[in-house]
Amino acid sequence: MTLRKVVTYTLLVLSAVVMLSPIAYAFSISLMDGSEVLKGNLIPRDVTFDNYVAAFERIPLMTYLWNSLVVALLVMVGQVVLSSLAAFAFVFIDFKGKGLIFMLFLATMMVPWEATMVPNFLTIQSLGWLNSVWGLSVPFFALAFGTFLLRQQFKTIPYEMYEASQIAGISRFRFFWNVVLPVSKTPLVTLSVYSFLTTWNMYLWPLLVTNTEQARTVQIGIKQMQSNEVASDWGVVMAAVILIIIPTLMLLFAGQKQLQEGLTQGAVK
Repeated sequence: MTLRKVVTYTLLVLSAVVMLSPIAYAFSISLMDGSEVLKGNLIPRDVTFDNYVAAFERIPLMTYLWNSLVVALLVMVGQVVLSSLAAFAFVFIDFKGKGLIFMLFLATMMVPWEATMVPNFLTIQSLGWLNSVWGLSVPFFALAFGTFLLRQQFKTIPYEMYEASQIAGISRFRFFWNVVLPVSKTPLVTLSVYSFLTTWNMYLWPLLVTNTEQARTVQIGIKQMQSNEVASDWGVVMAAVILIIIPTLMLLFAGQKQLQEGLTQGAVK
């Protein structure tokens, strides 16, 4: 093994340790009782899972987890469907002003979320979608980043193939379903993972549109737990944190390869 490889792997291991150490410390705290946490111990002397039981008893954590899962899946499906259809239109369908519309579409990426938060809230309120999964998910279905990501992939498909399918009498949707999507699995998985993780970690919007325990998500639940009388009981708080990040870590590890390939696709020839 060359010196260059040794240095590279050493840096990678150190980076992994730095990134994973907060999670490891949180897991260690979740296994301690209150006295050990106050002493500042790094490793629990007596391992206990009482904090995990208490996390479900202090707040309706299972309800929050279910709400976050449903909302994240809805947003993921909505973004994948709408972004793929929009990308297909921008690549394979000729219409007047397509370039200008696409530029305006991308320009929405530069608009800060805070500028659209109030109009979105008023719209959701007028539709009666407060404290509902639709109010939490529908405003995020349209995603300029997802459309741009999939458009770059769809442009790699020869346009002559689309023209040949039209001559053969194949419908646009059939070409989209049988040809375009099967060769675009990597960016589709990338967009799915990105959408799920972003929605799962969302805090401000659920805080605005929900005010009942039946509709809140996990990020609101964690903040609620920190603000309640159990704020000093960090073992319970960290137990809830570990339970919340487990789904995201599983999804990230499962789709890591596709996520990396999808985000760097087209950057390297």
